[in-house]
Amino acid sequence: MLRERRFVPAQRPHLPLGRILEMNLGFLGLQFSFGLQQGNMAPIYSYLGANESQLPMLQLAGPLTGLLIQPLIGALSDRTTGRWGRRTPYFLIGAVLCCVGLFAMPLSSSILMAASLLWVLDAGNNITMEPYRAYVSDRLDLSQRQFGFLSQSAFTGLAQMLAFLTPAILVGLGMNQDWVDPHHIPYTVRVVFSIGAVLSLTTILWSIWRVPELPLAPAERAEILSRPSGFGATLMEIAVAIRDMPRAMRKLGVMSLFQWFGMSGYWTYATYSIGRTIYHTADPQTSAFHSAVLTTGEVAAFYNAVAFVGAFAMVPFARRIGPGPLHALALAAGGLGMIALPLMQDKAMLFIPAIGVGLAWGSIMGNPYTILTSAIPAVRTGVYMGIFNMMIVLPMLLFAVVMSRLDLGVVSIGFDVYHAALDSDPRNMLRVCGACLIAAALAVAWVEEGRARPVLPEPVAA
Repeated sequence: MLRERRFVPAQRPHLPLGRILEMNLGFLGLQFSFGLQQGNMAPIYSYLGANESQLPMLQLAGPLTGLLIQPLIGALSDRTTGRWGRRTPYFLIGAVLCCVGLFAMPLSSSILMAASLLWVLDAGNNITMEPYRAYVSDRLDLSQRQFGFLSQSAFTGLAQMLAFLTPAILVGLGMNQDWVDPHHIPYTVRVVFSIGAVLSLTTILWSIWRVPELPLAPAERAEILSRPSGFGATLMEIAVAIRDMPRAMRKLGVMSLFQWFGMSGYWTYATYSIGRTIYHTADPQTSAFHSAVLTTGEVAAFYNAVAFVGAFAMVPFARRIGPGPLHALALAAGGLGMIALPLMQDKAMLFIPAIGVGLAWGSIMGNPYTILTSAIPAVRTGVYMGIFNMMIVLPMLLFAVVMSRLDLGVVSIGFDVYHAALDSDPRNMLRVCGACLIAAALAVAWVEEGRARPVLPEPVAA
């Protein structure tokens, strides 16, 4: 059985604001890629002939690769002691895979090709994501981690705002939204994915060049080298970490179940809801549907702008009331926004409920990680970040199985609740998503480890 040796982590140097922003710049490229997936993968599948009820199953690449890769990469990066650092090799491998996947995706000629490339793209994203979270925890002193993770959240908002908005900008500059390739994929998609490929690689290279990892302290290196080596030992460490999971992390798992189920549904079906309410179409081969995709991008850009500003604005509130209650309030606002979105009959009105979605998204990418890193042992940061990602992807897998069905000929997988209970109406799906975010808000309010602790007065000397 693995035994965790205790040691006092080396004191991390206090970094100036500019350096913290530079070390998180790579998150701009990484989240630009995620934004492209969120805004374009469902329409790409529709352009290639998929129907709405198949979409959750076709999106399985993300949650499955996250489930398989992130805990493994987390455990491996915890054990890495090479000259390039613990996390940097994984940044580089993931960034290259992501770059390849983004360049190739708009060239897809079939659903199978697009689904296969999504596996490559998600593998790259997931290989990079978990070490990046651990890198912030490794590099920053405890007093700076709140700002470190919320700056990641801010870059998430900025990157995804740009990813969603760029196609509309291209159309505004004169590019025809209905100019499509022989497989019905608009050329605006090809351009914006190429931009994402360049950003995903260059921003990560900039971050690791400007703010390299700290060398391991002798005690840290000795602890790592004392662990059993080999693939089996890595798997055993993951199992032991799950067994010894801190109580706060277990409670966050309940929140994650509802939070990510709701976000998965929103990302998959927001375009289709807007297509019906604003443009009165469900046909992906029409110009009206192209307009719905662009409008969804504009709304998403707006809520990511809210997330960008909100992430920085949340810092003093998180210190005052704690990241847990703050996250609960943000999730409740997001849930109400999702419920209200299908009620909007005018394009301009869509941006009002998007404010709540933006506040929720800005909090999702920062506050839970602040709670988490204060509860897990530093020696297992990587593996616990990977396990926490399992709490993200398992609800996404559940969403796919519950809402969709995949017919493999001999056997069918899934329950197709989207068709059976929601009448194949994406507006009903958004209402379910809103209810899930409100349930997540109630769950995170239960995590007392996320509440601000009262500052007791110092005793007066006699």
